[in-house]
Amino acid sequence: MATTAQLFEEPFDADEYIERLAWRTPGGGSKGGAEAFDPKRLLEEFENHIEELKQLDEKIQRRVEKLEHQCHREAKEFAHKVQDLQRSNQIKEAADIIQKLHLIAQELPFDRFADVKAKIASKYHDLERQLIQEFTAAQRRGEIGRMREVAAVLLHFKGYAHCVDVYIKQCQEGAYSRNDVFEDTAVLCQRVNKQVGEVFSSPETVMAKLIQNIFENKLQAHVREKLDGTRHSDVEQTTSLATKLTEFNLGSDKHTFLSKLIKSIFSSYLESYIDMEREYLRTRGALILQRYYDSKNHQKRLIGTGSIQELKERIRQRTNLPLGPIIDTHGETFLSPELVVNLLQETRHAFERSFRSSDLPKNAFSIFLLLVDHLCVEHIDYALEIGLSAIPSSDAKNANLYFLDVVQQANSIFHLFDKQFNDQLMPLISSSPKLAECLHKKKEVIEQMEVKLDTGIDRTLNCMAGHMKHILVTEQKKTDFRPEDENNVMIQYTTACSKVCAYVSRQVEHVRKSMDGKNVDTVLTELGVRFHRLIHEHLQQYSYSSMGGMLAICDVAEYRRCAKDFRVPLVLQLFDTLHALCNLLVVAPDNLKQVCSGEQLTNLDRNLLHAFVQLRVDYRSARLGRHFS
Repeated sequence: MATTAQLFEEPFDADEYIERLAWRTPGGGSKGGAEAFDPKRLLEEFENHIEELKQLDEKIQRRVEKLEHQCHREAKEFAHKVQDLQRSNQIKEAADIIQKLHLIAQELPFDRFADVKAKIASKYHDLERQLIQEFTAAQRRGEIGRMREVAAVLLHFKGYAHCVDVYIKQCQEGAYSRNDVFEDTAVLCQRVNKQVGEVFSSPETVMAKLIQNIFENKLQAHVREKLDGTRHSDVEQTTSLATKLTEFNLGSDKHTFLSKLIKSIFSSYLESYIDMEREYLRTRGALILQRYYDSKNHQKRLIGTGSIQELKERIRQRTNLPLGPIIDTHGETFLSPELVVNLLQETRHAFERSFRSSDLPKNAFSIFLLLVDHLCVEHIDYALEIGLSAIPSSDAKNANLYFLDVVQQANSIFHLFDKQFNDQLMPLISSSPKLAECLHKKKEVIEQMEVKLDTGIDRTLNCMAGHMKHILVTEQKKTDFRPEDENNVMIQYTTACSKVCAYVSRQVEHVRKSMDGKNVDTVLTELGVRFHRLIHEHLQQYSYSSMGGMLAICDVAEYRRCAKDFRVPLVLQLFDTLHALCNLLVVAPDNLKQVCSGEQLTNLDRNLLHAFVQLRVDYRSARLGRHFS
């Protein structure tokens, strides 16, 4: 009797099972039969059957263990899937809430809700980044449904374009495995065309962007590699042949002879080289610039040129007035180190290619002009114009001054530009007349930028002074210097003084981070002089009691302590003198002449000294004017 699992199906009777086994064994029946009862044969059959049962038990046990393991694994996978679904729903709900909050935050005034707006923006960007990461992971797993869900949520976020970029990048991974890049492109597009319809709400836009990306990167690089590689190889092989031919007698100047022959072979390429180079650099530079501004969701503004723009520039330089509407850049400098590196790298490759051209200095100068146009005019100068337009008027409240950040980045970028000029361009033109033209052009660019930088810094300093004035006007009370109770003044210096010093210290630190070299001292000197002038004029607007004069001295002492942060001797000297002037507000009438002839005041105009003495409330009663008659 074959031993199988079916024999043990319910209902199972052990006695019946053994009886059937014995009955089917020859000589094993209990009632006899055709054959006599054979106990040995029955025992042998039982032992064999027991062994078969053991094997069947092991087999069934292994199967049970396998099924249990599979069940546990599937249970875990199901639990993870449930968790993922729960998480995905929470991302969708959170996205809807933060999107609405972000829209509401745009309408809130910045000065009152700056902290709230910043927190909402931070949460917005964090959630946007998580969604893009989830989309990326879903694409790698091939989960079309999940990709569609995340893409639908991201559709209302600014990062939707980045989501598309990630998709385009990942779908090209491993797509170019054969030597035929064009056939690989066709196969890739056929595969992706179906998928984008299932994932994105506007599949035609995604497909167009994919094809544009392939053409601008993969195919352009392939074509350039084929063309440049072939020509470079031919030139190298021809030059190598010419070197071997120099061992033959070819006349007195065989090197010149062979050089002319090589040029005649490649003349058709060399004649049109610089035109092709310029066209390539012009297209490539424009593409690099456009990609950057697209990544910022920024439409470049048209900056005027010609006589009208020149007139505006002259008016701005002489009057320091903002011409045109003030632009809110939200702290964006519109300067990109990555863009600069890309432009400089393209230019470096162009200089290397031009090394074999017939008129190297002329071609190098032509390439340099394109770099000036793309980097200095289209990028740095444009950022300076936008930065100037973003500087608020000097009477603006809570003004955010980002122009110093523009200055810092512009200086860093120009150092890179100057390094390439010295390291890569100069060796190509140093012994030609083009050197003077290059140096003149560079000087011209520097001067134009310095004018705008100086204008922007000057207007920024005006804004700083304007904000200091706003603090003084709103915080300084007339009773600060004429307290009602002369004997109960408990403060060390006024609230207005405290807030001004805190603001000035922040601006000094900002200047130090944004400037380098002597520019730091120059800007801080100008800021310090304006700071002193403002405080000097401010103090002359009040009248002072004896205790009020002491408080004014304490304020000026605090201003002088703040002035030490400038580390500019002139600024500290100005505040030392102002501190000495304030002593005239409290000195005893009989000691006025002695104080006025002191070391710090003796060289000052007597009218200025008299003006400070006139601020005392006891000026007339104590007949203090007689000391200046």
